[in-house]
Amino acid sequence: MKLPNLKHLYYLTVLHKEQHFHRAAEKCNVSQSTLSAAVQNLEDSIGQQLLEREHKNFVFTDFGEALVEKSKLLLSQTHEWIEFAESAGDWKSGTLRIGVIPTIAPFLFEGLIKTIHANLPDINLQLHEDTTDNLLGRLGDGELDLLILALPMQTPGCRQLTLGHDPFHLIAHKNSAKDLNVAPSVDSLPKDSIFLLQKEHCLTEHAVSACGLKHKEQVSSLTANSLHTLVSLVNSEMGYTFLPEMALNQNILNATNVVSLPAEDNAFRDIGLVWRNGTTRIQLFRNVAKIVAPLLPQPIDIF
Repeated sequence: MKLPNLKHLYYLTVLHKEQHFHRAAEKCNVSQSTLSAAVQNLEDSIGQQLLEREHKNFVFTDFGEALVEKSKLLLSQTHEWIEFAESAGDWKSGTLRIGVIPTIAPFLFEGLIKTIHANLPDINLQLHEDTTDNLLGRLGDGELDLLILALPMQTPGCRQLTLGHDPFHLIAHKNSAKDLNVAPSVDSLPKDSIFLLQKEHCLTEHAVSACGLKHKEQVSSLTANSLHTLVSLVNSEMGYTFLPEMALNQNILNATNVVSLPAEDNAFRDIGLVWRNGTTRIQLFRNVAKIVAPLLPQPIDIF
């Protein structure tokens, strides 16, 4: 059997992700007929059916599903091979694509860019902001090299390195804060008075776990899509929320009538790096860890 065409394997993984020939062809910047011919070429060269086709619909065969996973791994390794070749084996150079979640990115990007440029001037840094699920998918597909996530989080096929803690703070309007203790308990707050982010933001899961909010009647059904919206709700005297110290340190409460109080039981989330198993760039990632850790509210000694 001939060696596989890497471009055809890439087309196959995109088709699997999109589950639609037209959308996949657009993503690959090729015609639909080119994409279809590439998949057919793979089937012919392997001698196995990858798709079960019926009119305009299709599903991946079990073998096709397995081959997609193998293809993702091969494409990821190919990307690292290219990076290694382009940098002539110098881990301090080349392109580094880092994905960061929305509840960290706005408060970390500026410091991250400055410190990486100062310490690793030959690195071409590319930053991407997205939700945890999307970032993990892009990491697995080889589109990203490294993630900065809030932990704990299940990351199959990946390694984690915790860099520090990010304490939670109860956020209240000044008028409401007058009647609260220094570190008020959640049970002392009114029903439906705590606002959180929508569930696709992992901050909600971490806040619920760390601050003891699970099954609490104090949690409102009204959710927000950003930390700034949560601050606006509190500033309108509608209730309370929990924010990470990282956001407070970047003055997210400026020009508001909102104050922060310590969360009950000193609740916090962990911040860490995530990368694929088997990567050849661990030396670079560990040096990035040394750069990122001091930017966190409570860095830990990782080396």
